[in-house]
Amino acid sequence: MFLDVLRRRNPRFIEAAMALHQQGRIPANAYVLDLDAVIANAKVLKDEADRHGLKIYAMTKQVGRSSSFCRAVMAGGIAKSVAVDMACARATHGAGMKVGHLGHLSQVARFEADAAAATLRPDYWTVFNATKAAEAAAGARKSGRVQNLLARIKADGDTFYRGHEGGFDADDIVAVADAMDHLEGGRFAGITTFPALLFDQTSRKVKPTPNLATLTRTAEALRRAGRSDIEVNAPGTTSSVLLGALAAAGATQCEPGNGLHGTTALHAVEDLPELPAVLYLTEVSHLSGGKAYCFGGGFYIDPVFPDYPVKAIVSREPTTDARALLDVEIPPPAAIDYYAMIDANTARVPEPGDTAVFGFRGQAFVTRAYVVGVSGISTGNPKVETIENSFGHAEAWPV
Repeated sequence: MFLDVLRRRNPRFIEAAMALHQQGRIPANAYVLDLDAVIANAKVLKDEADRHGLKIYAMTKQVGRSSSFCRAVMAGGIAKSVAVDMACARATHGAGMKVGHLGHLSQVARFEADAAAATLRPDYWTVFNATKAAEAAAGARKSGRVQNLLARIKADGDTFYRGHEGGFDADDIVAVADAMDHLEGGRFAGITTFPALLFDQTSRKVKPTPNLATLTRTAEALRRAGRSDIEVNAPGTTSSVLLGALAAAGATQCEPGNGLHGTTALHAVEDLPELPAVLYLTEVSHLSGGKAYCFGGGFYIDPVFPDYPVKAIVSREPTTDARALLDVEIPPPAAIDYYAMIDANTARVPEPGDTAVFGFRGQAFVTRAYVVGVSGISTGNPKVETIENSFGHAEAWPV
């Protein structure tokens, strides 16, 4: 889906990654990051967030919580992360990035709450129920802090991905806020949901979900109850061109993830200010039955898109030439992606060792791929900064 955008908008990135792979400096089965582009993208998002008075936190899961990615985001002006789970929180904290928001989408497990409060010290902590609020507050109290709590809310008609459900009833928010304020170590700070925005396949535009209206309505109920300082956290499909709409709806916080590497669904159909800054790279292993089998481990086709023909650039030499584009069959989600199958019934038959480059809207943290950060692409001096696993831990590749 994003390979055409990569070829058109960041061809030097493709060519640099292919060259580094052929030099033995990048492993097969790797999400590769253009760190120069990440810095530029983060600056665009931070400047736009500042213009609209929005706090901004970076989501890092899509690129495997890479430490060099975290540093590039900070170099672009975004100082804090949102952690989708404790693994994200540990990785970004370890990379020197403060945790701005914890507990959303995944709640903090009971016996991790004390350590999260003491070590991570998040600015905001989302809770889905009274039990989780009490655990967060108790952890903060033990570490001598008062924790800002965000209530995840829901209302009839709101949209949630299957498996993401949960939260307080929006109609009960005033009582919920009062209860949180009575927790020793806790303080009610605001409300959140997910997703507040979603890409619509029919119109090929990003539209607000009913959840955003629920946030706006619930914030107004809190104001009527005398609460004037309310944080409204509104994540989902975040790019710089949408921050104005979020602010107009009353949001005070935004959380770009795919926007930081130019791979939101809207980036696939429109040229937005953020450049594509991530690709998936692997190599041909062997040929069999008219197919060239390339190493897998990181194939993830985001279900936000309908099925589409998958292609890869396959070549021994760095190139973005359309003649190097070949059709690829990806194993179905129910199978283990040991390999993908490239069409080898072509004028130039792929050979073992050839580089294969794909463009995905990735979720590297659910794969077993490497994550590789590369600096210097914009100046013609590419340098591999990090080779890590999807937890942000350094890998001693090729050993």
